[in-house]
Amino acid sequence: HHLPLLRPTTMFASATTSFIRKAIRSSTAAASSSQQFRSISLTPALLEKLNVQGLADKVNLEGQNVLMRVDLNVPLSKEDDVTVTDDTRLQAIAPTAKFLLEKGANVILCSHFGRPKGEIIETGKNGRLNPVVDPLKSILGVDVKKVNDCMGEEVEAAAKSLTKGEVLLLENTRFYKGETKNDATLAAGLGSLADYFVMDAFGTAHRAHSSTAGVTDYMKLSAAGFLLDKELKYLKGAVDKPNRPLCAIIGGAKVSTKLPVIESLLEKCDTILLGGGMIFTFYKALGYDIGKSMLEEEYVELAGKLMKMAEEKGVKLILPPDVVLADKFAEDATTAIAKASEISGDWMGLDVGPETLELFKEEIGNSNTIVFNGPMGVFEMKPFATGTITVAELMAEATDRGATTIVGGGDSVAAVNQAGLGDRVSHISTGGGASLELLEGKELPGVAALSEA
Repeated sequence: HHLPLLRPTTMFASATTSFIRKAIRSSTAAASSSQQFRSISLTPALLEKLNVQGLADKVNLEGQNVLMRVDLNVPLSKEDDVTVTDDTRLQAIAPTAKFLLEKGANVILCSHFGRPKGEIIETGKNGRLNPVVDPLKSILGVDVKKVNDCMGEEVEAAAKSLTKGEVLLLENTRFYKGETKNDATLAAGLGSLADYFVMDAFGTAHRAHSSTAGVTDYMKLSAAGFLLDKELKYLKGAVDKPNRPLCAIIGGAKVSTKLPVIESLLEKCDTILLGGGMIFTFYKALGYDIGKSMLEEEYVELAGKLMKMAEEKGVKLILPPDVVLADKFAEDATTAIAKASEISGDWMGLDVGPETLELFKEEIGNSNTIVFNGPMGVFEMKPFATGTITVAELMAEATDRGATTIVGGGDSVAAVNQAGLGDRVSHISTGGGASLELLEGKELPGVAALSEA
């Protein structure tokens, strides 16, 4: 039930590729505001950006103000709306911030928090950054002063008063509507606080915002922090120059968000394993009945074209031969296992089946670089979590034998952590959309804006 591996043809008409790009563009014209289909050319300069170590080698940072763009979007307790329930993202900024502090720099931290959409919201997940102040103090081991704005006279005075090795936290950048529009006034306001900029928020590097891209116009030098540097090394380096065979495991509900990634990975991978809700669009392209399973009708033709492209390129694009079916979308559903070609009636597929996992085990076992992006099923519900958890376990086993394993963003990260295997993979990406765009081979505005090494 998976596609036969054919000999690669000597010539491959790139017309198909451009057809897919055009079709994706036209079918998403309605959703053109969604950023994921921007066609951005890839420049080799991506890995040759200045990093924070290089910045410290070039400049004596003692007593200098460094504006550091970080991602402080941590979950807050539902009970009180102020207690941080998971400090992973705060811990992640520590290596770069501590490095700068050790060099005697003043670190001015800047982040958005939620989506306040230009309004000032006092508390909660779109509110002020007050909840992170105390956790940051204990993580960084220094006092953290906070201001209630991110630009203006009061903020400039606070920045000027810093001596050396101090930390100042700015207010939620998205209290300004202009932040997400890369507004020059906000970029200049942020730029007036420091001479040097360090970008360490990979999760927003795919957005050209005032605090991620525009601000660099007002800096002497702009560098990548350790976190961003590591993301580029793994998500770009490991995929562009992999230790072969390279295997990508792509899951998730929507085929529409993953098609450009699959298309791009066909140029690089030896094997691509598919899972998640999107497989039913591929089954439909093969003419299978998919019962009540999830379907994106407008992508059926494109799914068929991708399978053809894989065949022509000699890439193994493997669809699950069996699935776990449910009679309703619920934890207490009646379940059954069926061959992919034998789904019917009111049944819906909510996870990959046992035969699939045996096949995936073999393919992952044969690979030296493995990228995992997107769950294999509805892993939030226990009966449909087996596929995703098993893939996470197979990733950990591959790491143990020396393979490079990369978990790329979003739900797959949650799944790997849920399985308690976070420390047994080579790299866990902190980005969602940013991870996907980097795997697609796009240049990220927040990286493009940095100084050359």
